[in-house]
Parts: sequence; structure tokens; C-alpha cells
Amino acid sequence: MKKYLFFLTFSILFYSCQSKKKNLADNEKVELKDFVGFFQPVKLPYLLTDDSLKIKESDSMVIGHNIFTQFVDDSVLSRYFGKGIKPKLYSLGKVKDDKKETYLFLKAITSLKKIAYVICFDKAGKFVAAKALITSTTEPGSSNTAVVDTKYTISVTHQRKTAGGQLFYKKEAFVFNAAGGFTLILRESNEATPKSLQIINPIEALPHKHKFSGDYLQDRRNIISVRDGKDASHIVVFIHFEKNDGDCRGELKGSARFISSNTAVYKANGDPCAVEFSFTATRVSIKELEGCGNHRDIKCFFDGSFPKRRELETKTGKRRNK
Repeated sequence: MKKYLFFLTFSILFYSCQSKKKNLADNEKVELKDFVGFFQPVKLPYLLTDDSLKIKESDSMVIGHNIFTQFVDDSVLSRYFGKGIKPKLYSLGKVKDDKKETYLFLKAITSLKKIAYVICFDKAGKFVAAKALITSTTEPGSSNTAVVDTKYTISVTHQRKTAGGQLFYKKEAFVFNAAGGFTLILRESNEATPKSLQIINPIEALPHKHKFSGDYLQDRRNIISVRDGKDASHIVVFIHFEKNDGDCRGELKGSARFISSNTAVYKANGDPCAVEFSFTATRVSIKELEGCGNHRDIKCFFDGSFPKRRELETKTGKRRNK
């Protein structure tokens, strides 16, 4: 009997140790299976709210920054928190699409900001995409929610209540695509956007000595602004367009790299969007190469030809647009 109890106790201890979740502190040696296994399964539909970000998580859920960036691109965090900032990371859960992707849910917090992410690994265990789902808000009467349904569609909703009691919302829905990103499939809102809203060009004051730098316009609501980049092979671009009498809009700002003497391509880390710019001396034509749903409404695309606005030189030697 004693011998039987000894082996029973030994077996329980052995299997308990085997199933114990590995610690993901930065001083631990971790493999991919340990990293993914650290996230506990959750059931769909899965809901994240502002309250999810406020909950004080157990230290047992902490993921070391060095371990996280061993498996996930550091730009996932730096894009929202800033370069060099290391938010505290907590595992929230995971779901696995049969024979396809694995989705990990993560909370990243600093004293100033809290963000819930979804991190996607393909069936081979390779990191392929990440998306910030909801960010903590201090705006009175506002709330944020994200839901992943049983078909792995991610819906993000922002609501706000005015002082007069009116409730406004903005909702976007995304799905993971085979190209390795999240594609916008739905955007809806009960907020009216004034068509006369002024367009602010965030790169207007930047230098424009490059031969293709300048402003290209179809009209006052459809513009492409090009400014000098970090070197001769790069430019900074800003696009704003409105189609279908303003019902479909898009806007994009970033750096594009020349792949030939007159062709440049916008492509940024963590962004599935790609836009090609083809220049002549008098105009630029753009073409959307990969899904830019994060930057536009669902029924329109980045495309078209834009004539260059001619610049005149004043008596002071400064340029002005004509």
C-alpha cells in the first residue's frame, strides 16, 4: 500500500511539473513552443474592452521584452509607444484557426498608455502580422471594444456620448489575409463627416529640392504632396483623395523608396499597404499594389493620375505655388 501511494504521489508531482507553464522572464531560455504555449486558450467570440486594459494582471502573465522581440518584430511596440520604450507585457489568451493561423492576445502598458494587441503566427509558427486593437481612453463618455467572432473576423468599435446625450460610433472590421496582414472589410459610422473639412498637409513645410518634390493636384480635395526624403533614393509622401462625391476617402503619409529612376514604392513595417508612384516631369500616377484598407474606405483605392502644380519664383528667391 505504501509503495502504491509513493508511486501515485510521484506521478502527480511529475505530471504537475511537466504541465507547469514556463516562466517568460527575460533571464529564461525560451523556444517558440514555450512562447506560444504561455498564452492560455480562450473561447470565441472573444471580447476586449477598456476594462480589460484596466485590470491589474498577475505577474505570472508577464512576458519579458527581450523574449517578446525574439519572436515578434519590435516595430509592433515602437510604432505606438516610441522607439526605446519598453512597455510591460502581459499574455491575455490565444485562439487557433484549425490548420491555419494562431492568434495571440497581448496587453502592453506604460504609465501613459495601455494597448491590447492581436499577434498572428502562421501554421509554420512564423510571426506574420500584428494589430493594435484598442487603446485606453480618458475621453469622458467614450469607450472602445474589440470582438473576435467564431469566423475570426475582428470588429473594433469606438463609441462616444456627447454632452447632450447623443451616442456616436465608428466601427471597423478586419480579417487576416494570406498575404500576411489584416484587411479592412467593413467601415461604418453614424457620424457625418463635413465635406468642407479643411485638409491639413502634414509635410507641407518639409524641404522640396528633389526633382519630383512638389504638389500634384486633381482638385482641392484630391492631392499628392511629395517632399525630400532622408536621401536621394527616398521621398516623403502625403496623399488625400475623395471619390464618389466624398463618400469614399483615403489618406496616407509615409516614406517611399525609388526602385527605378522614376518609380517609387511606399511600404512600411507592420503595414500591409503598398502604393506605387510613377513620375514624369509634369505628373504622378499612383497604383495600389497591396491592400491599403487601413488607410481608405472599402469601396475605393489609391489610384489615378495627378498633374503637378507649377511653382513660380518670387523676387526674394522663394518659391510659391501657382
